[in-house]
Amino acid sequence: QVQPVESGGGLVQAGGSLRLSCAASGRTFSTYAMGWFRQAPGMEREFVAAIRWSDGNTYYAESKKGRFTISRDNAKNTVYLQMNSLKPEDTAVYYCAAGGSRGVTRLRSYDYWGQGTQVTVSS
Repeated sequence: QVQPVESGGGLVQAGGSLRLSCAASGRTFSTYAMGWFRQAPGMEREFVAAIRWSDGNTYYAESKKGRFTISRDNAKNTVYLQMNSLKPEDTAVYYCAAGGSRGVTRLRSYDYWGQGTQVTVSS
């Protein structure tokens, strides 16, 4: 099993930045990828970005390209999501997940999920 734990959420004004962290413990060596998803109130959980552990290849939802950057620190088993130029519509609970071998953008491809961290962007 892998246990992802998110941190770094909070309240930020529109145009600001936040960096989310996801520390993964357990059998991380068997994990194909780590992904970030988000869920706004009343909305379905959606893919944001993912990174493949083996080579660092990154994947983004089209609408997030240019503002969001995913990265990893293998030594710390930690994945980061740098979010810039935040907008009120980015307000959501952000989840980190481990898995992705059946498609890194597919929610059901991930086996292990963190509890989520709240990001609120004020206008």
